[in-house]
Amino acid sequence: MAYFCDLNRMKDKIQTFSKFGDAGHGGITRYALSKEDEMARDEFVKRMTAIGAKIEIDDLANMYATIDGSDPKAKRIVMGSHCDSVKNGGNYDGILGVMSAMEVLETIVEKNIPHKHPITAMIWTNEEGSLYPPAIMTSGMVVYDYLPDNIKPSVEYSKMMASINVLDKTTTYKEALAKFKYIGPKSNRLSRDKYVCNFETHIEQGPILEDAGNEIGVVDCVLGMFNYRLEFHGQTTHAGTFPMNKRKDALYAASLALVELHKKVDELNRPELVYTTGEIVCHPDVHTCVPDYVNFSLDVRHEDPKVLEKVLAIVKSFDGKEFTKCTCKVIPMWNRDTVYWDKDLVKFVKESCEELKVKHQYIHSGAGHDAQFVSYMLPTTMIFVQSKNGLSHCEDEYSDPEHCMLGASVMLNAVLKADKHYE
Repeated sequence: MAYFCDLNRMKDKIQTFSKFGDAGHGGITRYALSKEDEMARDEFVKRMTAIGAKIEIDDLANMYATIDGSDPKAKRIVMGSHCDSVKNGGNYDGILGVMSAMEVLETIVEKNIPHKHPITAMIWTNEEGSLYPPAIMTSGMVVYDYLPDNIKPSVEYSKMMASINVLDKTTTYKEALAKFKYIGPKSNRLSRDKYVCNFETHIEQGPILEDAGNEIGVVDCVLGMFNYRLEFHGQTTHAGTFPMNKRKDALYAASLALVELHKKVDELNRPELVYTTGEIVCHPDVHTCVPDYVNFSLDVRHEDPKVLEKVLAIVKSFDGKEFTKCTCKVIPMWNRDTVYWDKDLVKFVKESCEELKVKHQYIHSGAGHDAQFVSYMLPTTMIFVQSKNGLSHCEDEYSDPEHCMLGASVMLNAVLKADKHYE
């Protein structure tokens, strides 16, 4: 038997959670460990307590709401995402996964659906890293022992605790965590000892499902990626007095290099490849001065490591190359391999879509999620809900409430299949 979650209840959750951090233009600013974060968690506790779920909190402020199964010895099935946002973000990124997990538990209790395993709805802390970088912070710390060696340094505990508030430039993450309302013992953390598998529902954050006329994405992997920076050193001179032919303009050099980089990467003719320069540092950043230093980021993502290797070869070829008398230096930052989801769980999601007669397709995740780290510890998969116009990380972010309900329904039925699959 296939089960549907409740549309009106989902609408109510979307409307209610959108108040916590309302930025005044249809979206939210809800930083991790903020008052707004606390308000969202208060609502989570209120609703989960109302259905009889047991609330637990770990030392990193991750929260767990669990309903019992018929087998007291069985490990838990967990469904999790985050409730923090980027600045002036939308009402669906992250929090939809929390609301969907809540809706699954509420539906199971309401309809008295039999299940063997305890089932947990979870909130991960500081997935966005908007106020305390980096992103996907606490899931990385929780599963640290299972991570590949090349990823571990980016989420090492003491380094994360020393993360500085990007606004006040003073408060550390450790200090903010110590003052937060929701804090508990380390023993409550997600672990292999207590949990058997993990699900995360999320908005797509892209236009692929909508363009194809599909409601739900059966996610099969998170794309591999690398992040590099290219820097250029020149010479600062007065903008009005120094001749053009004698200048060493680092910004002009960087712009020429970026154009050439795009041209060479595009010649690979891989339309599914995505790459982005989203951050530029310019010094002295004064309108009457020729820039003497420019540094820009390069984020590259693709499923196939061989394609990434080809792009990386192009990037590395710029190291030591001169552009308008300024030499380029290529600096590696970090990288990750493509993370593939558990095949059994992906199959359960696909079967659930078919049984519910939901329009769906296989899809990759280009964005990173807590689930990608959890997958190193537990069998994991994700479910995507269509994003209107593909927009996310902005106040225009929107997903149809019916699609949100369908995403939760798919996860509910996939969880029930996992409940029968695992001992």
